[in-house]
Amino acid sequence: MYKPLPESVTIKPSGVHGIGLFADQKIKPGTNLGATHLEVDDKIIRTPLGGFINHSNTPNCMKLRQFVPLRLSVKKKWNLVTKQDIKKGDELTVRYTFYKI
Repeated sequence: MYKPLPESVTIKPSGVHGIGLFADQKIKPGTNLGATHLEVDDKIIRTPLGGFINHSNTPNCMKLRQFVPLRLSVKKKWNLVTKQDIKKGDELTVRYTFYKI
């Protein structure tokens, strides 16, 4: 069954902006929560996970870029990885690098 978000994450109203991603449980540092963006045919496409992450100047997560040499149309992907302990109820945030804020 397809699940657009990891089981440890939910979407709800955000104090940062609109709606955001929140931890449903404690998440350890270095946890890879999945792909947020893909580069396909020179266009960057957001995944459901990437569509709800909000910006912070003091983020608790980061986007790690990976090159995907085996797939012809997908050249790169970015994964959401936690930088620190995330408590249940904490909003997950990153420093935006693709969009102007």
